[in-house]
Amino acid sequence: MNSALASTGDQGRVAVYSGTFDPITLGHEDVARRAALLFDEVIIAVAIAHHKKTRFTLQERLDMAAETASRLPGRVRVLPFDGLIMDFCRQHGATAVVRGIRNLTDFDYEAQMAAMNRKLNAMVETVFLLPQAELQCISSTLVREISQLGGDISQMVSGVVAQQLKPRPLQA
Repeated sequence: MNSALASTGDQGRVAVYSGTFDPITLGHEDVARRAALLFDEVIIAVAIAHHKKTRFTLQERLDMAAETASRLPGRVRVLPFDGLIMDFCRQHGATAVVRGIRNLTDFDYEAQMAAMNRKLNAMVETVFLLPQAELQCISSTLVREISQLGGDISQMVSGVVAQQLKPRPLQA
């Protein structure tokens, strides 16, 4: 049973899947679904993202992620996070960080982050998951741009997210 924003506790193997999710895409959903099949609990950790301008507010991003989580198998929760992901993992008893890898550029960046995270907390493993081949070209940035230009994003995001993607200014 899915429970977005539910209470924490000793739930077995917990993984954190973090990102800005601005917006959450079908690629993100695929990675979260795969993670939910591997772990007892997955926390979709939505970054507060003070360092960048987002199209959606934190609450909108949390709501879209929660809607996605409601369709996933297993126990999936959605929580906001700020600061270091390793601190968030420690606070929630996570033993793994899940990262989606679309291409070699993603891998190079994520491998460096995984090595740094291991220095910060050697007890948390990084698990790389590939989305389905037809979803590997999707990025939140491209979805926002295509939507802004009036393109069809129906094969890139859920219907709920597509409804939210209407021309609007970036959040400060």
